[in-house]
Amino acid sequence: MAILAGAIAIFIILLILWEAFETIILPRRVTRRFRLTRLVVLNAWRFWVALAGRIRSRARREAYLSFFGPLAAIMLLAVWAVVLIFGFGLLHWALGSHLAAPEGRAGFGTDVYMSGTTFFTLGLGDVVPRSNTARVVTVLEAGLGFGFLALVISYLPTLYQAFSSREVIISMLDARAGSPPAAGELIRRLGHGETAMAVEFFEQWEQWAAEVLESHISYPALAYFRSQHDNQSWLAAMTTVLDACALTMSIVDCDTQRPASLTFAMARHAVVDLSQIFNAAPEPPAPDRLPPEALERLRALLRGSGIPLNTGPASDGRLTELRAMYEPYVGALSRRFLMGLPDWMPVPGLKDNWQKTWWH
Repeated sequence: MAILAGAIAIFIILLILWEAFETIILPRRVTRRFRLTRLVVLNAWRFWVALAGRIRSRARREAYLSFFGPLAAIMLLAVWAVVLIFGFGLLHWALGSHLAAPEGRAGFGTDVYMSGTTFFTLGLGDVVPRSNTARVVTVLEAGLGFGFLALVISYLPTLYQAFSSREVIISMLDARAGSPPAAGELIRRLGHGETAMAVEFFEQWEQWAAEVLESHISYPALAYFRSQHDNQSWLAAMTTVLDACALTMSIVDCDTQRPASLTFAMARHAVVDLSQIFNAAPEPPAPDRLPPEALERLRALLRGSGIPLNTGPASDGRLTELRAMYEPYVGALSRRFLMGLPDWMPVPGLKDNWQKTWWH
């Protein structure tokens, strides 16, 4: 029995250490199907979403959902700590509980207590190891606990730095595409003849899409962090940019198709890989985001703004082809994170966030 308990304890300790290594240190995608980290976060998210469904107010629901990302990061660290403490406590017990306790003979509860005080480097001294093996286990756990606390101290600032970098660019989209963002409004505001500004925009967002891909693969918890405003999100921004690239590459007659195609490739790469990371099977959004009648209204908006357009079945077919390359993936991510997808057309009469204040 003691041998089995010892083997289980070592397995638990190594499992948590590997999970922490993959989550915090390893800067690449993890393809392993079973992960304790994923199991904990996904089950917590399902519970959180079930409670969110009872909140009728959209603003309150978004505020409630915004708590999940930070809480999930803290919860994950707490789960790792608790399981490691249990694992080392079980290891002490499997080795015969060679501990000197004030109450006399040590039991499993004393083993776990000893593990907890050692892991958090409290050094209370009321329970001490009595054998060489127990002393070795205690020293190893103390070193591990110190390293774990150091990782926590470095992990959270890194997470928030990546979040801040992501949100800065999303905030800049407000004046360029409206609030909420819309691809038609983005193309209209970029305007005709402003080739340099359009090229700069696409290059900036190609860089942003690459940074989102890398940061969200390295730190998947970032995907659950929501934007400051209810009508903004990283997924809506990514989708708007993909929509604008698709329009530029098919319907809009301009000289910026090359930078638009590069941005499209990077953004599409990001949504495909993130769908795989979060096991969100691609499925086209329902209903259709741009039915034929909406496409005609979009053409009229752009034409009325003086933007030259390509006409004919070829341009429409090209737009349909490009949309099929990314819409199933953004639709899957939208359902996974409860983040709405943007419209192609701006809402008439709706002010941008920068035009509004708390008083007006």
